[in-house]
Amino acid sequence: MDVETLYITDIHSTTSKKHDAKIGPQVARRNASDLRSLAADRGYDAKAFRDELRENGIRPLIKHRIMNPLDHAHNARMDGDRYHQRSMSETVFSSIKRTLGSAVRARGWWLEFREMLLKATVYNLRRSVRYP
Repeated sequence: MDVETLYITDIHSTTSKKHDAKIGPQVARRNASDLRSLAADRGYDAKAFRDELRENGIRPLIKHRIMNPLDHAHNARMDGDRYHQRSMSETVFSSIKRTLGSAVRARGWWLEFREMLLKATVYNLRRSVRYP
C-alpha cells in the first residue's frame, strides 16, 4: 500500500499457517524495487528479515518484541512518525470492510484471491474518482 496515495499496490494471500515473519520476506522480495521502507507490527520481528531488508536498501520499521531491556531501547529510537504510517493501511482495510463488506464468499483459494483482488481494484478506482 502506498501511504501517500492510499492505493493498494500488492495483495498477498496464503492458505498456510505460517508465522508472519516467514511470510513478510516473500512479500518484501516481490516488491523490493518499489519499497523504501517497510513498517510492520511485532509479528514480523525477526533478525533475518531485518537483515534482508537492509541488504536490499529497505529501511525496516518493525517494532522489536520485548525479550530484554535492549528491545525497549530499540523501540524508543524508532522514528515514530514513519512507523505510525502503518496505521494508514489499517485505515484502507477498514474502508474496504465498510464499503465492500468484510466477508469473502468464495470457497476455493484462487477464487478467494480473485475476490480480494477485485475488492482492491474497486477500492482503487473509487479512490481515483473521488481524489483525482
